[in-house]
Amino acid sequence: MRAVVLASATLTGALLLAGCGGQDQQAGPAAKAPTPPATATTPAQQFNDADVTFAQQMIPHHQQAVDMAELAETHAQDAEVKKLAAKIQAAQAPEIEMMSGWLRAWGKPVPTAMPSVGHGGHQMPSMGGHQMPGMMTQQEMDQLMAARGAEFDRMFLQMMIKHHEGAVEMARTEQAQGVNPEAKKLAGQIAASQTAEIAEMRELLGQA
Repeated sequence: MRAVVLASATLTGALLLAGCGGQDQQAGPAAKAPTPPATATTPAQQFNDADVTFAQQMIPHHQQAVDMAELAETHAQDAEVKKLAAKIQAAQAPEIEMMSGWLRAWGKPVPTAMPSVGHGGHQMPSMGGHQMPGMMTQQEMDQLMAARGAEFDRMFLQMMIKHHEGAVEMARTEQAQGVNPEAKKLAGQIAASQTAEIAEMRELLGQA
């Protein structure tokens, strides 16, 4: 009888040990919870002074180009000039809204939209005491407004080439000095598209 009791106790102890071992094996992985990823600043929130300057300068720069393009609808004679002007307007108007959104998100002032041509003229913005690259003066805008037909086509192309060259210069500065990925991407698109348009406008001037 004693032997039976001892055998039973031994068996019970072995089962208990086995049970504990199984629990330990299950508890091991569960106790090792995955480490949550470290939080980082959203790329869209990363910006520096170059990004802010790029947006604040490019908004009025684009606005003047849009105003010039609007004039072409009624003043231009060449169908290709009108087509190019429409393309410029369609591309740059949404970019103005995009850059305005960045500035608001960054807590920076958004430039006030300049009055369109024919509604009081433009107040030419300046940065650091220097007019932005490629911007037309009030006198040049007045001359463009007064022109019609072939004369307008020639003046528009000449002025827009200069305007685009200024935008490309500003875009390359942003590419070199900015840190915001969205701003740098837009700068790259502006540099590429407007360089291509400069070549197109030079070709149109050669055809005139």
